Amino acid sequence: MIGWSFVASAYAATVASPAMASAASAAAYPIGFALVIIGRNQLFTENTLEPVIPLLEDHDLRTLRLVLRLWGIVLFGNLVGALFFALLAAHTPMLQSKLEPAMLRIGQEAMAGGFARVFYLGIFAGWLIALTAWLVQATERTLAQIVLIWLTIAPISAFGFRHSIAGAVEAFYLAAKMGTGWGYALGGFVIPAVLGNIVGGVIFVALLNHGQVAAERGHG
Repeated sequence: MIGWSFVASAYAATVASPAMASAASAAAYPIGFALVIIGRNQLFTENTLEPVIPLLEDHDLRTLRLVLRLWGIVLFGNLVGALFFALLAAHTPMLQSKLEPAMLRIGQEAMAGGFARVFYLGIFAGWLIALTAWLVQATERTLAQIVLIWLTIAPISAFGFRHSIAGAVEAFYLAAKMGTGWGYALGGFVIPAVLGNIVGGVIFVALLNHGQVAAERGHG
């Protein structure tokens, strides 16, 4: 379902004026994330927060193995889903042909910059996604959750940050449509984006929030 962020961004950029295309694309980008999060599906980058908290509490190898196992299973499932969606979009009449130029442009922008830049920009996307997971847990109201998702996810597109799963759909689409190479999609985007997302989610959200909670317990 995360692939609908890619489609929504391309559609918004197509119907908006050239001057507003980037802003419209960013505004539409959270749609796929809302479908995943509100639908209670597993998104890899959400798992840089909640499963890490027990590891920070226990500091044992068993918990570390469980976290790594969960990450591996969810990441593999997410990437398979991203690949399937990208292949459908690239090789079937699922979407209108008028969306293709915008989708190719988005894919090219996602792949731009090389390993180090994708990794660096992935840190901030991981930070925002883990923050999203933290904030959404603060309310059970669906409308409030949607607003929080939009506020924290739209900046990923607006500022060109790299989300490993949503961006994987874009990278895989580009590889399927333009023949840029599957190895390039994995090594040039997926791997650095995954590493950056983990760093951003674990360090900037899980560690900081855990430290705050631990400090409050110490004072309590």
